Amino acid sequence: MLKEIPDWEFEQRIMRIQKELNARGLDAVIVHSNEADFANVRYLSNYWPAFESAGVVVPKDGEAILLIGPESETYAEDRSKIRKIMKVLEYRESAEPEYPGIQLYTFGNVFEEALGGEKVKRLGIAGYAIMPLPVYEELKRALPETEIVKVDDILRNMRSVKSENEIALLKESFRIAGIAVERVLERIEPGMTELQVAGIAQGAMYQNGAEYEGMPLYVLSGKNSRHAISRPTHRRLRVKELIQLNIGARVGGYSSSIGRPICLGRMPSDMRKLVEMGLELHRETEDSIGEGVPARDVVEAFFKSAERKGCEKNVLYGPCHGIGLIEVEPPWMESTSEYLLKENMTFQVDTFLYTESYGLRWEDGIRVTGKGLDKFYTRLEEVLELSR
Repeated sequence: MLKEIPDWEFEQRIMRIQKELNARGLDAVIVHSNEADFANVRYLSNYWPAFESAGVVVPKDGEAILLIGPESETYAEDRSKIRKIMKVLEYRESAEPEYPGIQLYTFGNVFEEALGGEKVKRLGIAGYAIMPLPVYEELKRALPETEIVKVDDILRNMRSVKSENEIALLKESFRIAGIAVERVLERIEPGMTELQVAGIAQGAMYQNGAEYEGMPLYVLSGKNSRHAISRPTHRRLRVKELIQLNIGARVGGYSSSIGRPICLGRMPSDMRKLVEMGLELHRETEDSIGEGVPARDVVEAFFKSAERKGCEKNVLYGPCHGIGLIEVEPPWMESTSEYLLKENMTFQVDTFLYTESYGLRWEDGIRVTGKGLDKFYTRLEEVLELSR
């Protein structure tokens, strides 16, 4: 069973970036990640920062360099597929220790090493939105005459269409998430806290091969289920309340999430009606997806159907976002989307409806194919009322 991307694929990724740099007249790109949004650095190196931030410098020719904080050297050496590693103070953890006595490199040292002493005339930045200000300020100080260009699209375009190995890891992460969802449905009881239920899911995931959760696990009950983004609490579960589950595992860096609204006991009629509407919208979105379809068309069909069903006011957003190394990553499907769906793009079909009293989310991972889509998890797509 594949557990991580093979070395040769990491090497291909660096080469693809270098080809793009040369086409754009860029001397190098610096890619940034942190512990929460680790995707770009892990995509190029398999390294996932803990506490600190991290970067990768890819020159237009030659070896890439992994940039780490002062404490991570042995960890990075054991994990990174990029063999050249340099410690830079600006990637330190947020408590800002000074690290007297530890040998560190400056960005001047980094780019002299990366480009063999050549001047950096044009530098691309990827991960712009999460690059720490100290890193950016030090880059500007070290390279005062360098033109800095935002190039997030290079990594975004590469990551949006998945390889066979990436798809295999996504499928494995969904397989494990499915086991966790089913374990929760077997053991969930009134009176448990949301956090206790999340613990059931965590145990099942780690027992079955996950390296981590794919996201903060959602076990959101009652009014908490209205939250589009949230975390479980000590609130105790009650019968006839909606409980929103979103359970995701991570395998080899690749994340999953399975979303199901459930109820302990029979749902009140208004709740069941909205849950059924959400499921209908969810299935219609799945039916509208396929290679060559304009992403905007999927969105327009979703909102038109919601209006016909009379639940357009219950929609916060929709209906799809990318999934891969991060549970929510580009591209989104929105009314402003200009792109066509391509084979091996991967998305979460994410159908979220809410009221003043509760919310519900149907969510499934899919791969775009020439014939439509390939679903990563196919079970429990039904109204879930549990007898307890």
